[in-house]
Amino acid sequence: MSEEKLIRGIGRWDLVAVVINSVIGAGIFGLPSAVAKLIGTYSIIAFAVCSLLIVLFALCFAEVSSRFRSTGGGYLYARRAFGAFVGFEAGWLFWISRLTAFAANCNLMIGYLGYFYEPISTGPARVLVIGIVILALTYINIAGVRDSVKLTNVLTVGKLSPLILFMFIGFFFIEPANFSLGAFPEADVFGKAVVVLIYAFVGFEVAVIPAGEVKDPRRNVPFSLMTAVGIIVAIYIIVQIVAIGTLPDLANSSRPLADAALRFVGPWGAGVVVFGAVVSILGNLNVIVLSSSRLLYAMSEHSDIPRFLSATHAVHRTPYAALGFSATLIFLLTVFSTFITALTISTVSRLCVYLLTFAALPVFRKKPELADTDGFEIPGGNAVAVLSILLGLGLFYFVNTSELVQVTAAGVVGAVFYFSYRAARRKSSKT
Repeated sequence: MSEEKLIRGIGRWDLVAVVINSVIGAGIFGLPSAVAKLIGTYSIIAFAVCSLLIVLFALCFAEVSSRFRSTGGGYLYARRAFGAFVGFEAGWLFWISRLTAFAANCNLMIGYLGYFYEPISTGPARVLVIGIVILALTYINIAGVRDSVKLTNVLTVGKLSPLILFMFIGFFFIEPANFSLGAFPEADVFGKAVVVLIYAFVGFEVAVIPAGEVKDPRRNVPFSLMTAVGIIVAIYIIVQIVAIGTLPDLANSSRPLADAALRFVGPWGAGVVVFGAVVSILGNLNVIVLSSSRLLYAMSEHSDIPRFLSATHAVHRTPYAALGFSATLIFLLTVFSTFITALTISTVSRLCVYLLTFAALPVFRKKPELADTDGFEIPGGNAVAVLSILLGLGLFYFVNTSELVQVTAAGVVGAVFYFSYRAARRKSSKT
């Protein structure tokens, strides 16, 4: 694979910012009320349980990623460990999840912008804003990976500042009486709450996708991944504690953090939170543009999709063809869709990719020649991988059958494309 076509311009702390921007998007501004509605104060425990799951999952990604210097992430791991078809399915499902996530979050961001100027969220103005956002992010990512990570760093500061203010100021307005506990929720209800929270935590895996553009990926990818996950876990749990402690009617709030801020500091506080939500989502959108294009680039480099998508800019050495292709589809999806509150296909499909990475860990330990380089080994790595697989499969128990059918259908469409494209290539090579 021609990794010299790309520039290694992403540093250790740049990658931390990439992970934070990918994970902290819209979820934290809406999920505190959704999970509180399901299990009340026990939502804090659900956040803690979900955090433990994500830490286990991230540990598996940290070890596997330390063995690779190439772009592709979970797609590349599955391809090396289990073959081209399984790798393609992993890349296909993850790419689809990225496109749908962009469309949903971009529409949500425009809805938040309507807080400041309502006409912008409907009609031609909405389409214009969508086009401007996508063009701007695509241009920045074509101009160079360093420009993209600079924007990511700025947006990370912009999104964390309002959340930190919310946590710090809100802490002094917490009312202990709001933390009343009733009977512990039934296992099914608690499990569904954890699955709901998975929406807020997925995205950490993007740290491993642009490995071909990361400085010293063997060391920096695992460090950045685990550091970012630790920061995110701390923020999420504290935000939920403050939200419960300051907003008695949290379960019925559609904008929980804004409503809580309105309650303890007034309208200006709500405005700051809404601004933070816009910046947070914008940072998330930038990372989606970065990761989705690099995924297409990696799949094209391995000839799993048309080769023109691996073309890179002569000057900036960025995958401009993959960026342009993704941007076009993203624009169409965003314009002709609304905010999908669940985005289940995104989460469940990514969980499938996670499972393949967990299963790949013991494979690479047994057959290190399948990887790019030697990596480090986490203590009890095989046991961690098996536990992660069991816990990941357990989450499927709480997913509706209709949602599993949607993901299966997406996988079938990918398989049809994969085998059709391979057949066309074989036919072309014979003529």
